[in-house]
Parts: sequence; C-alpha cells; structure tokens
Amino acid sequence: MRVAYLDCFAGISGDMFLGALIGAGVPVDVLHEAVSSLDLGASLEIGTADRSGISSTRVQVLENGRLAEQPTPSHGHAEHSHDVRQHSHSHAHSHSHSHSHLHEDSDHHHSHDNKHSHSHSHEHHPHDHVHGRSLSAIRKLIQAAKLAVPVKQTAIRAFELLGASEAKIHNVDIENIHFHEVGAVDAIVDIVAASAGIHALNVSTWHCSPLNVGGGMVDCAHGRFPVPAPATAELLRDVPTYSAHIQNELVTPTGAALIRALAPTFGPQPAMRVQNIGYGAGTRNPKEFPNVLRLSVGETATANHSAVAVLETALDDISPQILAYVTEKALALGALDVMSTAVQMKKGRMGTHLTILCDDAKVAAIENLLLRETSTLGVRIHHERRSCLDRTHVAVSTPYGEVRIKIGSRSGEIYNVAPEFEDCRLAAESKGVPVKIVQQSAIAAYQAQQQGSR
Repeated sequence: MRVAYLDCFAGISGDMFLGALIGAGVPVDVLHEAVSSLDLGASLEIGTADRSGISSTRVQVLENGRLAEQPTPSHGHAEHSHDVRQHSHSHAHSHSHSHSHLHEDSDHHHSHDNKHSHSHSHEHHPHDHVHGRSLSAIRKLIQAAKLAVPVKQTAIRAFELLGASEAKIHNVDIENIHFHEVGAVDAIVDIVAASAGIHALNVSTWHCSPLNVGGGMVDCAHGRFPVPAPATAELLRDVPTYSAHIQNELVTPTGAALIRALAPTFGPQPAMRVQNIGYGAGTRNPKEFPNVLRLSVGETATANHSAVAVLETALDDISPQILAYVTEKALALGALDVMSTAVQMKKGRMGTHLTILCDDAKVAAIENLLLRETSTLGVRIHHERRSCLDRTHVAVSTPYGEVRIKIGSRSGEIYNVAPEFEDCRLAAESKGVPVKIVQQSAIAAYQAQQQGSR
C-alpha cells in the first residue's frame, strides 16, 4: 500500500508543502496546470534553496509576474499597509506566504485575526476585492476551475476549515467571514496547487509527525499572543503539537488547514519502504535549524496488512435522525467505515448495533462523539487485524465528464475495478442521465484505456 509521511519538525506552510510535493515526485506540470485553471493571473516560480546544508525545493507564487505576497501600490491603503509593516517586523518567521497574512516578510502566520480587522471597512476600499473574498466566493472560484472533483473537494475543505476557525474566534457566522490575506491570490494558489499535488501522489494513507509550532509571541490585530496565534491554535485542536528549537511561529493557518483537510494518522513514521523524499524550503534560513518540511513516500513494509480500531455500541432508545447525524459526524471525523445492524435487545426491544472502524488516532474523537451524541452509557473498543488490497486511482474521460476508477490489486494483479460513485453521481446530475449509465461508460472507458496501453 502506498503511504506518505510528513515530518513537521520545522512546522508547515503552504509553500513548504508545495516544495515537498515536487521533491517527492509530483510533476511540476500538475501544479502549474492547477494554478492556471484558477484564471487569477498567477504562476509558480520553482527553484532550489539551501537550508542549513539541506538542498530543498523553494516555491513562490507570482501574480502578474510579481511576488504575490508583496504589497503593490494598487492595493495598499494606509490602514492595510501599516498592518503589513507591523507584522513583517514583529517576527523573524521561518517560512513564507502560506498563512493568513501571506506576505513574504511577515512569514506566514499571524494576522489570521488581522484579516478581520479590515472586514468591516471592506466596502469602503476599492481594492479589497482582491484581499477580501468571502468563503462563498472562494468556493465558486474553485468550483469554476478546470480541476478534478477530488482536488476541488480538498481545496474547499481546507478553506471551510479556515473559515470555521475564524468564525469561532470572532463569534460570527462562517458565511460572513471575509478572508483578506488567506483570500488573496497566493493563499488560494497554495491551497489549490497543494490539493492537486496531494491527489497526484496517489497515496492511500497519510501519516504525520506531531507539529512543531515554534515559540515566542506574535502581533495580531487584537493584541500580542503567544505562538500559535488564535486562528492557528483553533485549527490545531486535537492535533499533536509541541514547541522546540526556535522562537518563531512555524505553523501557518494555511499549513494547518491542509493538514486538517488531509486528516492523517499522527505519530512516528510507520514501517515503510521509502522510495521518494522531498524537502520543501521555508523562506528563512535560521542558523543551525533546517527550515524544511520533509515528505517521504513509499510502500508499507508489511504489505496488505494493518490494524484497525473497532468501536461498538448497541442502542434501543434513539431516533433514526440522530443515528444518521452520528454517522455523518463520524465519517467527517475520519472514520474508515460506519455500519448499523438491526438487533433485538432486552425486553424484546428492537435496537441498532452501531460499529465504527477507524485508525488509532481517531479513537478518542469518535468515542467522545458516541458518548456525547447518543444515549449509550458505554462504548466497546478493540482492535482487529485486516488484510487489504492495494488501492490506486486512475482517471478516465467519459461523455459525461471525468470519472475516477478505484483499482484494488495485490502483488501487481488487479482484483477489483470500480468507478467512484460520487464522481458518477455528480456527472449524472450534471448531464441529466441515470447514474448507472455513467458507471457503465466509465468501466468501458477504463477497459479501452487498458487495451490501448498494451
């Protein structure tokens, strides 16, 4: 099974993630095409950088040929320009633009709150449309781009997570959030290009080390806060973090949102045969501190076998609506599968036996969900050993649009081939045809593709 491991000993930002993806084997054309599809006049400048002796990939976002995170005379009203200067001098950040205040000198994290200091005066500044996109506007921008469905879903999920963190910090409705800095071109490019790279890697499972958030203080629009700043801290709820080595902010909101959207298993590197290693460079080059994100990609050392946590409870006094809600929430928290079975319980009562499969890292959150949202007084938790086929995806073109094909194989022999249902459903709704027609067309396209490659 193909797996990836992110080593975040120097934190994570959007541009570092892009560099690591390229270093780990993602073709640069995948990222360039994703950026071009946004039609924002943006492009990527890709090069190499030395970080404490480590050769790493450096990615910068250009907007109309200029660094996107550099303020220009066309959008620098006095209040905004002052905030840029304030933040650029308040940290010696380690990375670049992958944070809510995405300017090269300010390094990437703090003004999650600063972006909202402008939201109330948004309508008074003609240039705020560049920096003040709403969540719905960003969704529309991504949906309109010529990108694969899963790429769009990951990118939108990352922005929804950013919006949710800001909404909670400022106690406002998520749809009223106007992203100033993370709604700017460089942040959108970072997230969308990273989403394209994530899916191009064709990895079955993601793993991640605990995140080094750095240390020190950051200046936000509402005062001085310890690292991590409020919005980043909100994004990192339930994520293992620590502070070490350097007194700078190391995790950006963009980096934190991408990690949350990936929903990896946190912990040490799993047993794996590493085939590709990529290093993504941060902006700064502190002395004796390699400011890089390392991404390792390979195959699991014990092929096709893994452990899975099983959570079970039986319920005889709960409504179907609540059960449906709990199922949705469990899947959103990262459950691998949720199953319900009709059972007969004591006193002849009909009940539901609920079974949830998940990785160890998700057990605590899902256990809490069951105890909080259902009527159960206890949850049974145990582990099972499972045998899995290696899973990969290929995309095929049909008359109804692009559809991903899920392939299950072992030792190079293909056992199962099936179109992804969500891709088929969306295509069927778009074209007004039955889902089964899209499924049949996708299988036929896959078979033709296989025959053509022989």
